[in-house]
Amino acid sequence: MKKIEKEILICALENAVKFGGKANVGAVIGKIIASNPELKRKIKSISASAKKIVEEVNSLSLEDQKKKLKKISPEKKREIKKKEREKRLPELKNAQKGKIIMRFEPSPSGPLHIGHAITIGLNILYCKKYNGKLILRIADTNPENIDIESYRMIINDARWLNSATDSVPMEIYFQSERLGIYYDYAEQLIALGKAYVCTCNPDEFRTLLFKGKACPCRKLSKKEHLLRWDRMFVEYKPGEAVVRIKTDLKHKNPAIRDWAALRICEKPHPRKKDARVWPLMNFAVAIDDMLMGVTHTIRGKDHQDNAEKQAYIFRYFKKTPPINLFIGRINFVDLELSASKTRKLIEYGEFDGWSDIRLPFLIALRRRGYQAKAFLQLAESFGVSKHDKVVNADEFYKILNAFNKDIVEPKANRYFFVPDPVLVKIENAPAKEVKIKLHPDFPKRGTRMFKTKERFYLWKEDVKRIEEGKLYRLMDCLNFRKEGKRFIFDSEDYEKYKREGEAIFHWLPADEKQLIKAELLMPDKTLIKGLGEKRLSEVNVGSVVQLERIGFSRLDSKQKNKVVFWFAHR
Repeated sequence: MKKIEKEILICALENAVKFGGKANVGAVIGKIIASNPELKRKIKSISASAKKIVEEVNSLSLEDQKKKLKKISPEKKREIKKKEREKRLPELKNAQKGKIIMRFEPSPSGPLHIGHAITIGLNILYCKKYNGKLILRIADTNPENIDIESYRMIINDARWLNSATDSVPMEIYFQSERLGIYYDYAEQLIALGKAYVCTCNPDEFRTLLFKGKACPCRKLSKKEHLLRWDRMFVEYKPGEAVVRIKTDLKHKNPAIRDWAALRICEKPHPRKKDARVWPLMNFAVAIDDMLMGVTHTIRGKDHQDNAEKQAYIFRYFKKTPPINLFIGRINFVDLELSASKTRKLIEYGEFDGWSDIRLPFLIALRRRGYQAKAFLQLAESFGVSKHDKVVNADEFYKILNAFNKDIVEPKANRYFFVPDPVLVKIENAPAKEVKIKLHPDFPKRGTRMFKTKERFYLWKEDVKRIEEGKLYRLMDCLNFRKEGKRFIFDSEDYEKYKREGEAIFHWLPADEKQLIKAELLMPDKTLIKGLGEKRLSEVNVGSVVQLERIGFSRLDSKQKNKVVFWFAHR
């Protein structure tokens, strides 16, 4: 624990120095967990230690923080983190630069969610590492579970994530457009005696299967099975016939024995309205991996049996199957990732579509201002491990927010937004022109300029906090005190505030020419209305800014005299 506490101290000091003397507990915890994901198991003790250490760090002056950081050698910490990052992305077995082909195969039942982001993220990172190619294969051979809009959303999500690597070469396929290929290979397997058309009652077949016995269909001639194969397209009804791959009937795992490869389904398909014979997942995956030359795969460890099933296809065609990497299941305890369930809730009006701010789908998180690179870093932090993980929403977002903050903080200009504004008069305040940097670390970006007198808009919650006699400061402007019900100008000196001050508030001048109406949509769909500085009207839609003392937010839309932001995180 002492070693971990030292790492927390280094993170806290780095964070404090970076942000003017005040470290953020959430950011510190996020970085610690990101550097060592195994610590998620100790999140309670880590959080308690981080809170205590951050309080101690924040009690120091900025100068003392810098001295202490230098003393405990942050260079060593960065070296440790670099080694840990390398461990999380281990070498691929038999991998050759420029010859790696990997694939990601989502079902078009909805857009990609945070779980998908980890899997495709690992694929993208490995393809980048080995100068490989990524195949995005839309698994749409189940007509019963397709959302037509998700085709477009999945492709957009995948391209967006891939853009964070300067774009690994990516090819896109739709399995519904490859039916002829699957039919050809099914017929070849039947002709080779490696597959057969089974018309047995499913329950009777299952009974024989568990006893390790062949069903009557298995013993019929190749000629009979080829005739049955033709009849699947015109005569048999759904459920009356299925193509099975011959395997070892005595295999220790009954799931591997004579598995189903193609079935009849007459449900309408949005892209193939006349098709009735459809490959099942294992058959389509095996044929595609074989023909597309996939060398390595990353998939959940619950697909280990499927990998063994698919290996039979490779064996029958004398091909080498891909090298499979399996990862443990990530159980998101209080986040619903089921596209089917979410789609129903959208249909019932519970959500405003897939980009509803409350949803953990990439289309919604992108709209809030999360960056593609943050998800790739998140994927790397989870790594390739067979260990199952249990993650709640708070833990997940702490890690993601830390990665995202590192990316957007240098880019995001600062602006004032005052929610629930209250008009306050600060008596005797001098008329001023206040210039504030758009970004404290990048003065060349320019400044925002305000003309002020005695009247200001403050956040209602801040006004409630003001106590009589204590010294308060309007950020980069002036100091004031409360006397009875009045607010009185005290001074402009920041050094005086540092010695005596209680709190700093952001503000806006009470001058309509310098203001714009502003709204902020929060992650729970609460809409906060208020006022923003006029310069917010110059921000481009889609840009992420930092609303002072509130957090990072993305400009979602703007009208003539109103801007609407979506909140990302602090």
